Amino acid sequence: MSPTPAALPHLDIAPDVADALAAGRPVVALESTIITHGMPFPDNAAMAARVEEIIREEGAVPATIAVIDGRLKVGLSEAERDALAQAPHPLKLSRADLAFAVAEKRTGGTTVAATMIAAHLAGIEVFATGGIGGVHRGAETSFDISADLDELARTPVIVVSAGAKAILDIEKTLEVLETRGIPVVGFGTGVMPAFWSRTSPYPAPLRLDEPAAIARFHRTRAELGISGGMLIANPVPAADEIAADAMAVHIDAAQADAVRDGISGKAVTPYLLARILELTGGASLKTNIALVENNARLAARIAAKL
Repeated sequence: MSPTPAALPHLDIAPDVADALAAGRPVVALESTIITHGMPFPDNAAMAARVEEIIREEGAVPATIAVIDGRLKVGLSEAERDALAQAPHPLKLSRADLAFAVAEKRTGGTTVAATMIAAHLAGIEVFATGGIGGVHRGAETSFDISADLDELARTPVIVVSAGAKAILDIEKTLEVLETRGIPVVGFGTGVMPAFWSRTSPYPAPLRLDEPAAIARFHRTRAELGISGGMLIANPVPAADEIAADAMAVHIDAAQADAVRDGISGKAVTPYLLARILELTGGASLKTNIALVENNARLAARIAAKL
């Protein structure tokens, strides 16, 4: 797929990404809220550089996506990536405000939803992230449901993740994914991972064990005219996980603190991740980095099979 002509005036596609797309070589999109809102500097910059390196080691081209001074960047230079990691007040961009940031010449990190939009505009079919957004706990009263889920239902990009972030209501998130007709594929597992932990109480709706099978599934959906993307749930490596029962204690404490401090909307996830980082003594950050690297490796292998 070629970049959408109408979008081209707003896109800056890095030369190596453009060359790979033109030649039909594998490209993997990467989000940038993990840089701007997911972890502190300098860990965010080091993580971003290492993830790109892993994708190159697997024979694919990384395309980190962000908005910088109103330009929708598909692929960042090292200087751009490091500047983004230290940006003073970056926006957190989803479908609702991606075009706002472009129109108003702002800078921001792209969430799963915004990254999917930009990847599809550029012609990229595979995207690696940490965990997707989903249904927040208490959503039956707050109605706090991530736009990531609707984006998965409409945009034909494979999203490789470690499942939904464990701070969410995983059971309700799976229900919404099913309602939206989004395939959820456990990679090498019949159980949904829970971000920092390899398992949750919930079965994975589908299971595939090889990157080639995921690529074949994606192509078959397109051939049948079935719209939307798919979610690949890739468990964090066993050596890097934090046990689910231990994480549950920290998550409950962080949730209580968020309620006490009146945190809402887009501020909820960054607040909870930062609080859990404190409560785990930094262990959650190490696991977060490990799972992102693991997802990047799998995404590159899927892109190669496509």
